[in-house]
Amino acid sequence: MQERADAPLAFSNPQIQRLRRLIARRSERHHAGAFVVEGAVLIAEALVAGWAVEAQFVAPGVAPVEGAPVWSLAEGVAERIAATETTPGLFAVVSMTTADPGVLDAASFVVVADGVADPGNLGTIIRSAEAAGADLVVLTPGTVDTFNPKVVRATAGSLFHVPVLEATLNDVRTAGLRVVATSSHRGTPHTAADWSGRLAVVVGSEAHGLPDDAPADTWVRIEHRGRTESLNVAMAATILCFEAARHRRNERGSPRPSEQF
Repeated sequence: MQERADAPLAFSNPQIQRLRRLIARRSERHHAGAFVVEGAVLIAEALVAGWAVEAQFVAPGVAPVEGAPVWSLAEGVAERIAATETTPGLFAVVSMTTADPGVLDAASFVVVADGVADPGNLGTIIRSAEAAGADLVVLTPGTVDTFNPKVVRATAGSLFHVPVLEATLNDVRTAGLRVVATSSHRGTPHTAADWSGRLAVVVGSEAHGLPDDAPADTWVRIEHRGRTESLNVAMAATILCFEAARHRRNERGSPRPSEQF
């Protein structure tokens, strides 16, 4: 059985106050080089992927995940520090792992989130990129923090399995990747687009999308019917990730059954 600290931590304890700051503040997370993960599934994913879990904080009656130090929380503390309305009663402080910039030069299939502001959207984009086999996710300046608790939850563990790098679109082009920009109204239909070679699929902000003068090599659009002008950015990114993956998989020949989506 994993050992716990003898005395449960009260809400006023300095460790609990640090935990609250890591949840609430981007500046605190990046100053400390650490962030908070909630729930046994995500904590286990972090450990399996080799991320360093500094400590777990566990509410009464909740089982910790094996493999990291455990501190007990006093009754009612978990509910006061949780980033969700219904808390799983289990938190972990995890050390940040950031991608080496050199990974951009070696990447073949990259997904770029340019100015995406909503944490749920970014988390879903990271999840879809990892599921589709992307080598890397790039976040441009102005995109929501990767380690925001809502982003972490929305990735469903994918954050721990695909590198995420902060860079500009010009950095992506300099690395030799073909930039495929996405639009709701211009470009080649995504089903007819060229997804071959080293490429970066770029999706823009929820409010404005990508500017028309974005440094792109080509533009694609998802054709759709109905009254809506465009799809949600996370939904669009998911469609494009899997369309690109399908074409790239076919270039390599028929996949084994376990490789099919």
